[in-house]
Formats: sequence, structure tokens, C-alpha cells
Amino acid sequence: MKVAVIDNIDSFVYNLVQYIGVLGAQPTVRRNDSSLEEIEEIEPDRIVISPGPKTPKDSGISPEVVKKLGKEIPTLGVCLGHQAIAYAFGGKISPADRLMHGKTSMINHDGGKLYRDVPNPFEATRYHSLIVDQSTLPDCFRVTARTKDEHREIMGIEHEEYPIMGVQFHPESILTPLGKRIVKNFLEVVER
Repeated sequence: MKVAVIDNIDSFVYNLVQYIGVLGAQPTVRRNDSSLEEIEEIEPDRIVISPGPKTPKDSGISPEVVKKLGKEIPTLGVCLGHQAIAYAFGGKISPADRLMHGKTSMINHDGGKLYRDVPNPFEATRYHSLIVDQSTLPDCFRVTARTKDEHREIMGIEHEEYPIMGVQFHPESILTPLGKRIVKNFLEVVER
């Protein structure tokens, strides 16, 4: 299985790449300033859009990859990648009420494919100061995960029609004990 990994210029990208490789897939990394044609040349079976330090507006090709390729190729966005997915379909990204850099939270999930064999709730690491704005999340998405606390921030989304999903937390962090399982689920069970 070939996996195109869009690098939003983030140090975490190679943790994701390592997970993908250890799980038996063949990751190929392209920076977010690559062209759509360069991504298509990989002939990916899956696409992963990495975390990054900026906003979806500054995530290069990421939103275009979601819109043009995500309809057919299962796509997972992580952190900035998750935000880029919502942004690509018209969602707004807002400052979070709390800065979450290297902090863990308990996450409730919907029991969907991405969370197969993942306890509910589970612990995940967060590194972000922006979130998908609940009030502008397009109707074509459903929320698949939220923080367990009183803020109930969106931590996961999935497109209702296309195999596109995002997670705000970092499955590739060592402080997300079941993160590798979530990446494995994406690689294995995302088929519709």
C-alpha cells in the first residue's frame, strides 16, 4: 500500500512516516509546496496530511489535495491536516479557548472505523492553539471525537460521503498510547 504524506513542514511528520512504515505501508513524503501532479504521480492508496505550525490558509497544497483527491483516495488529516480538511469544505478555524501544546486530554469517540479497538475514552496528546469552529463545520461532516472535558472541543471529523477524516490530536505522539492503533485503523478499515 502506497501512502502519500503531505508534509506541512513539521517535525512530527517523520513520526507519522515511521508508524506508516512499521505498519507495513510504503510512505512517500512530499512537502506542501509540491504540485497536485507530484502527489498523483505517487499513485497513493492513502493520503495523510501532516501537522504543521501555521493555519490551513498557509498549508500549501493540503486543501487542494483534500478536495481533488480525497473524494476517491482515503485521506487522514492530523492537527493542521484536520483543520485543512474542514477549511477545504468551507469550515472556519478559530483560536482555541486554551493553548494545548504537549498536553494530554481524554477523548470520547463515536466507535467508528478509525477508533476500532480503542477504549472510550482514550488519552491523546494535543499540540495546537487553533480548532475547527463547531458553528461553521460543514453539514457534510460528522463529529467523531471530542474532548471529554466541559469544553467538548472537536477532536475528530469524518466526511459523510467521501473517505476523508481528521483528528486534531496527535496519534503519532508517544503520549498517545493507542495512536499507532488509530493509524493502523486508518490504513486498514477506512474503505467504504
